[in-house]
Amino acid sequence: WGISSYFSDNKEFFVNEKIILNLPFCNLINFENESSISGKQKVLIIAPMSGHYATLTRNTVLSLLPDCEVFVTDWLNARDVSLSKGKFDIEDFTKYLIEFYKFLSPHLHVMAICQPAPLALAALSFVSKNYYEYKPNTLTLIGGPIDPEANPTSVTDFGDKLSLDYLKNTMTMPVGVNYKGVGRPVYPGIIQLSSFISMNLKTHVNSFYDQIFREIEGSASENDRHNRFYNEYLAVMDMTAEFYLTTVNRIFKKREIAKNIFSLENEALDLNDIKDIPIFIIEGKNDDISAPGQCLAALEILKKIPDNLKFSYLHENAGHYGIFSGKAWREDIRPEFINFINKF
Repeated sequence: WGISSYFSDNKEFFVNEKIILNLPFCNLINFENESSISGKQKVLIIAPMSGHYATLTRNTVLSLLPDCEVFVTDWLNARDVSLSKGKFDIEDFTKYLIEFYKFLSPHLHVMAICQPAPLALAALSFVSKNYYEYKPNTLTLIGGPIDPEANPTSVTDFGDKLSLDYLKNTMTMPVGVNYKGVGRPVYPGIIQLSSFISMNLKTHVNSFYDQIFREIEGSASENDRHNRFYNEYLAVMDMTAEFYLTTVNRIFKKREIAKNIFSLENEALDLNDIKDIPIFIIEGKNDDISAPGQCLAALEILKKIPDNLKFSYLHENAGHYGIFSGKAWREDIRPEFINFINKF
């Protein structure tokens, strides 16, 4: 993660990255710090498992450390997980979230970024019904596909048009012999990266074209904005084939969260079991992955939550990455999030 310290009020505070829960497909990390500020809000960041490492949320973590005790789901590269550890699909992902809610409660604020947003809701409904004492204080959903059909994008269209058999045969393959997870079926990071880049090919080409000229002029540096972004963006990880396929099938094709028909181990979950937990929806107007409206749909689906516990924020200029990392997040969205959790 590369987080050794942060600055607050012109003082430097050192940080210790500590694994506090180790599961086969995820490490739950706590960023311990030496700040003497008492009463910090406890925040769990559910990082996306969508091709990039959880370190994609590094700037999110760093920006919250002055005000919060931060925990993050650090998902493991599927190619490094032995077949003996079993499968990992969206139900297993949801069970992990339930475990994290229980482990970190009470007085927990949960932030789900992008992909895990619908499953964060599923886990919350399960906890609300079966382990009410472990329910989080608040849930914030950032740019997630709660209802992909609310405002379709190329990502939505991709999932709709292609059959699961086609995706299984063309997008997944077994891990090779050089890795611990040899034989495990995965959706490889390199294929995912090709999809990411093709979505905004012209933008990426222009970015590298401009960077080449900055290098020629001598104005580029190893740590400039371009290199910092692409060092993270180009770092991809494999995800299990079953997680990829069940996500496409159940979240995008069948829209199980949007229709409130999601089940966990054949037990039907009811999102209406969520009744008294404040929900905050954050979206970016220029988000071309989870377009505005997809995440906001949660407030319509959660019919038992009173209106005074429903909150939303749309940033007029932010794209998908910007709503949790970058200038829009730091200057505009982060203060809104801090104000929200401080109310509860």
